[in-house]
Amino acid sequence: MTTSLKVTSPYDGSLLEEIPFSDGTVIEQALETAYGCYRNRQAWIPLHERVAILERLTQLMTERCDALALQAAREGGKPLVDSIVEAKRAADGIKLAIETIRTEAGEVVPINGTPAGAQRVAFTQKEPIGVVVAVSAFNHPLNLIVHQVAAAVAAGCPVIVKPAEDTPISCKAFVEMLHEAGLPKPWCQFVLPESLQLAERLVTDQRVGFFSFIGSAKVGWMLRSKLAPGTRCALEHGGVAPLILAEDADIDKALASVLKAGFYHAGQVCVSVQRVLAEGSIAEEFSQRLAQLADGLKVGDPASLETEVGPLIRPAEMERVASWVDEAVTEGGQRLNDGGRLDNNCYSPTVIYNPSHSSKVSQQEIFGPVVCVYQSDSLESALQQANGLPYAFQAAVFTRDIDKAMMVYRNIDASAVMVNDHTAFRVDGMPFAGLRQSGLGVGGIPHTIRDMQIEKMLVLNSAQL
Repeated sequence: MTTSLKVTSPYDGSLLEEIPFSDGTVIEQALETAYGCYRNRQAWIPLHERVAILERLTQLMTERCDALALQAAREGGKPLVDSIVEAKRAADGIKLAIETIRTEAGEVVPINGTPAGAQRVAFTQKEPIGVVVAVSAFNHPLNLIVHQVAAAVAAGCPVIVKPAEDTPISCKAFVEMLHEAGLPKPWCQFVLPESLQLAERLVTDQRVGFFSFIGSAKVGWMLRSKLAPGTRCALEHGGVAPLILAEDADIDKALASVLKAGFYHAGQVCVSVQRVLAEGSIAEEFSQRLAQLADGLKVGDPASLETEVGPLIRPAEMERVASWVDEAVTEGGQRLNDGGRLDNNCYSPTVIYNPSHSSKVSQQEIFGPVVCVYQSDSLESALQQANGLPYAFQAAVFTRDIDKAMMVYRNIDASAVMVNDHTAFRVDGMPFAGLRQSGLGVGGIPHTIRDMQIEKMLVLNSAQL
């Protein structure tokens, strides 16, 4: 078995770094160390010290923003212009974690409204839930780590983080910056299990208090089924995001929005626009204009500031996307772009008009630079199609009519509905939740911090009350 992971660029295959794998001894030591931190309550990191550590971390990340962005672009393939935005968001996410823990508190519990509660007062305080194991995804190699690891540190939990093997460099750099900012090394440990069996052993160990997972539904639900009794979890998977386009929509605004959200990071985002359900006669015009705009996007080296769409993360993903598009065309969909496979693991941004509802591009998350546009007879039929899959995450509607917007909001299956904006809109403090097969629990930094804590109640009995 190889002893180290060779991290390569998804664009040109160049070697970026070699990182040692973690064997069974390392994983056991990480669990023992983290659990020891949690069990030793006298050594818990006080709130003011966590704040100070995170403040120093914010400063380090701000100072190194350009280098972090370039590093993320090279290992993950997200264009540099977007990786710069991600690095800035990650630093701001640390500030959000600080604001959250500085202002959140427990509550006074009203118990003296009955004779049984007389002469008593009750209140709660926040405590860390236990050891956090965070398993992360490749597509936001810095910001996702902030959402999982910085949240755990803010909550007072010892954390073990396993990044995606495609993009471990950003995670490793973040953990090192945390230590540089003053967090004792036992409180945040970076691991790369040498096998899937060892990764599963890490996640399902009885010493784990909270499991944070971002990745595929197949893996996430499987791991959840094997968690030790008492381990809580949050799962973030993907969707097949629907955007409903009413006949009265501002087409120019919708085009710009879908162009960005459909092809951002080559479509490798869990809430990328994948299905545009256009009401009536505007569907064909919208799809043709979107295809023309997509053809104008610059595809290429993610390390270049001129690039708008980078490579897919692995050659196998590029081949899978190509096969799904070919299947959609064979089954009656109209491909409106030339192109397809390009050099350096890139795939040209693609628009498909009216693919079959049974095609994979209509039924499953493609996680590639492909947007499907469907003509719908009415908003009602568009909603029926939008709700026809076992996934529900974020959705969107474009319309100038507030009643239409509210009708879609009321009837669509989604945890969040954007009006006159795309499905991928997100700020890091808002709730971010996959429903049905799209996930479990609520993401967003403040919500994650709350998940990683318990409210411990004290009931005080005194004759003076």
